Amino acid sequence: MSSMDLEKLKMTGAGRAIAVLTSGGDAQGMNAAVRAVTRMGIYVGAKVYLIYEGYQGLVDGGDNIKLAHWHSVTNIIQQGGTVIGSARCKAFTTREGRLAAAFNLVKKGITNLCVCGGDGSLTGANVFRTEWSSLLEELVQKGRITDSMAKQHNHLNIVGLVGSIDNDFCGTDMTIGADSALHRIMEIIDAIMTTAQSHQRTFVLEVMGRHCGYLALVSALASGADWLFIPEAPPREGWEDRMCARLEGSRIKGSRLNIIIVAEGAIDIHGNPISSAYVKDLVVKRLGYDTRVTVLGHVQRGGTPSAFDRILSSKSWCERDRPDGASPATQPVTSACQMEWQQCAGWTGQGGSLLGTKRTLPNKHMEKIVETIAKLNISALLVIGGFEGYEGVLQLFEARSRYDELCIPMCVIPATISNNVPGTDFSLGADTAVNAAMEGCDKIKQSATGTKRRVFVVETMGGFCGYLATSTGIAVGADAAYIFEDPFNIHDLKTNVDHLTEKMKKDIQRGLVLRNEKCHENYTTDFIHKLYSSEGKGIFDCRVNVLGHLQQGGAPSPFDRNFGTKLGVRAVQWISERLTENFRQDRVFANSPETACVLGLNRKVIAFSPVTDLKAETDFEHRMPKVQWWFKLRPMLKMLAKYQTSFCEYVPGEIEHVTRRSISIDSGF
Repeated sequence: MSSMDLEKLKMTGAGRAIAVLTSGGDAQGMNAAVRAVTRMGIYVGAKVYLIYEGYQGLVDGGDNIKLAHWHSVTNIIQQGGTVIGSARCKAFTTREGRLAAAFNLVKKGITNLCVCGGDGSLTGANVFRTEWSSLLEELVQKGRITDSMAKQHNHLNIVGLVGSIDNDFCGTDMTIGADSALHRIMEIIDAIMTTAQSHQRTFVLEVMGRHCGYLALVSALASGADWLFIPEAPPREGWEDRMCARLEGSRIKGSRLNIIIVAEGAIDIHGNPISSAYVKDLVVKRLGYDTRVTVLGHVQRGGTPSAFDRILSSKSWCERDRPDGASPATQPVTSACQMEWQQCAGWTGQGGSLLGTKRTLPNKHMEKIVETIAKLNISALLVIGGFEGYEGVLQLFEARSRYDELCIPMCVIPATISNNVPGTDFSLGADTAVNAAMEGCDKIKQSATGTKRRVFVVETMGGFCGYLATSTGIAVGADAAYIFEDPFNIHDLKTNVDHLTEKMKKDIQRGLVLRNEKCHENYTTDFIHKLYSSEGKGIFDCRVNVLGHLQQGGAPSPFDRNFGTKLGVRAVQWISERLTENFRQDRVFANSPETACVLGLNRKVIAFSPVTDLKAETDFEHRMPKVQWWFKLRPMLKMLAKYQTSFCEYVPGEIEHVTRRSISIDSGF
């Protein structure tokens, strides 16, 4: 979206009013959604109201429906739960309750309602919408509103943002809160696995999901669980024998732990519940294993939202319309190739690369590489790595004309926190890195809780690619994120300093500026720190933080674990197919462009892109694609975190008299 498009967007909501509420069970990321709705609504010139305590607040009205300002949603993006509250509301299920809700909206001139909740919440919203006309007619008949007011508010627009940790709603691939819930589950499983290995125990973990097994399925894949129970796939007769045989076989092969995941709504083929307690008793009775049950419960709803949920919540409203990952990718690959099965057990939860990695490119050692391939009779090559991995396979492909030994299937699984490999929207490790950078920024912000007027300049990694800085900036509500792809000059820096200066003169006490490590040759992190310190002297002080390699460390996120698993399995399938297709005269000979590919995720589809096709799309000097999909998120970052405007508190249709006045709006976390 260009600057001109942004200007056109301003004031398109002038004279309109929007209300936002959260309902049903809370989900991490709801606060990010409330923030986005509020600030985007203000950006387009509309009046925005926060409805407290969900539908109950809508029915009760009064102080439960409050006008929101830019600062009303400051410093909430990192908080779990919902700051405007959520409550079960029996009254809204009745006609009389919905009538009261309609009156309260008309009273404020609100004809646009944003509801963040689950199935029940959005079903209720739809009923409300379909009844709207008849509700207004009844209000007119009872003399509570005039006929002209009914005509002025004759249509109710409703937008539903699905907030549910179960990921159980149709029409969306991911619901707000599901990714965060997976983070909580995996943190617990990782902790449990250490004690399970120490004592040779079996753990039965019960996760949420009364009717949907998403959390159970994904956490089972991410943890390498031995057995899984979900409501959508009841086990066939005799599952008890098969499960115990599987656990026993695993122990015989040397495993020191067993993990069994049970969704709370798991059933057998007769519809009878399969409880975690029953599974535990079965293992103890049949095998005599030391077995423990852990019911995760509402801990899955707790904690801060993940980067994915923060960005998803922000994008859901603003647009209207995800790595430490080498080990997760390696596990299915080595397993499928019949390497010792137990040798790679437990790799999914470990960061980095247990096989080791270097940035060396093939051209410097081509003769030795060819010699090794011939000596070991290697028939296919799978490379898990970053930009060098892609460039290396391209060099090997281009050397095929000189060496027949290189005429073998080659596949690249992109794995780099920089997310700078052509042919994929996401690289393994990028999601983990964004979460690590986000958590670091959260702690940095928290460190200044008792300090007034402080600005932090934080440097992220990423090479020349600004994905990490941009995504982290959106997730933490940064005031600015400087990247190489979005050129800036000294005037832009001065404008941002002035913006923060004005901000500090008001109620906001903290500022956060992100800088990609190679965003500018001269405007270094130290330069920006000194500039902000000098220009803000007497108004705010400035601190600098370089996140460094903490962005590459730690356990991989649930997304990266499962993404790596999917890519690893698909890569081996592809290699097997190419080996079969290109086997002739007692050897493999593969020399077409389609036999040297990058395996990536492109617009939700896992696809293979020939490295030769990607060459034209690559900026080799700066080691990244020439066009990057995430760049379109930049305007959203600026709108939600930097925009300054004014708007009027007068709401058309307000029953009480309201004095027209303007309020200056500034940004904040």
